[in-house]
Amino acid sequence: MTLKKLAGKIHLWLGLGSGLIVFMVAITGCLYAFQAEIQEATEPFRFVKPQQQPVLPPSQLGRIADSVMPGKHITALLYGKPGTAAQAMYWKYEAYYDLVFLDPYTGAVQQVKDMKHSFFPWILEGHEFLWLPEKIGRPIVATATLLFAALLISGLYLWWPRNKNGRRQRFSIKWNARWRRRNYDLHNVLGFYILTVGLILAITGLVFGFEWFAKGAYYGLTGGKEMVPYFDMGSDTTAISEHTIPPVDQVYLHMRKAFPQAENIQLYYPQNEASAIDANANPDASTYWKVDYTYWDQHTLNEIPSRHLWKRFREANAGDMLMRMAYDIHIGAIWGLWGKVLVFCTSLVVASLPVTGFLIWWGRRNKHKKKGTRKWSLRLRRKHIKEKVEKA
Repeated sequence: MTLKKLAGKIHLWLGLGSGLIVFMVAITGCLYAFQAEIQEATEPFRFVKPQQQPVLPPSQLGRIADSVMPGKHITALLYGKPGTAAQAMYWKYEAYYDLVFLDPYTGAVQQVKDMKHSFFPWILEGHEFLWLPEKIGRPIVATATLLFAALLISGLYLWWPRNKNGRRQRFSIKWNARWRRRNYDLHNVLGFYILTVGLILAITGLVFGFEWFAKGAYYGLTGGKEMVPYFDMGSDTTAISEHTIPPVDQVYLHMRKAFPQAENIQLYYPQNEASAIDANANPDASTYWKVDYTYWDQHTLNEIPSRHLWKRFREANAGDMLMRMAYDIHIGAIWGLWGKVLVFCTSLVVASLPVTGFLIWWGRRNKHKKKGTRKWSLRLRRKHIKEKVEKA
């Protein structure tokens, strides 16, 4: 067996084994690509009329949100750009995920939305773990993503032309040819054109899919440093708390002063006496990689230096930057609207590759069967003629 035949066999069986999962992941990726723009266009409660007055403090907005969410305590509060509603988040792992949209100037509740059972969070669950339990679905999706990366590389080897004449034919689709040839060109030509972006999507997806992959990439980029995941920085419970202004309000005022150009400021409320107050400032609401992550002792109000992955932007090393940028690269937001268009089109082509690849395999399989049937029919005819001659 030649190397090219071996590569073809590997490409075939990897494709058949992972094709359906790759198709599902790619289609859900397409549907999720413009979720921010679609939600802003279809959900007017995300916006408010800007006013020439200060917004209400997080302690007051938190109490208002809690009043419409009985039995739950606010997790975080997001202040957006002027003219956008504040978002109070209620989240508990695999239990619930709700958002309360508030007018930050008046405190009026504009909408309570169950995000766990909404369309785009549901699509994201399919994209990340195929609507299975996360511990089961995430490794399945990550494994299929890894196989897809191998398929792209083996596909490039199989596609690579042997000479200049072959090269000319490999870059275009023969639309006037028979459907099998068109399907063959759609698989090979489109697969080549999305190769680079497809690999980028696969690699950034693996950062979220496999912990060993993320840690390995971080180790390599930082020259041997260990990736420390997020953990609660904690507060000094022995300190005496005597605050006339609630701690979350004081942290918010400090963040607003320290980051006057921030489009988003988000505060995570302490869930117990030992928790820290997490406060994030984002200068660009359309991406996440430039966020400054800070942590505050709820009793002393001293800033706590970060000892894990998420820290101030200026303190981020190469490994931190990969973790920060992975999501924005994966959805194309790092390149703006046209980046999202590119990722959408790439995902659409990726979804088509298992379909066109399966049709190529199915067509060849049936072709071989027909050849075998013809050969057998010819043998029977020869045998029948021979028997007639012998009888005569």
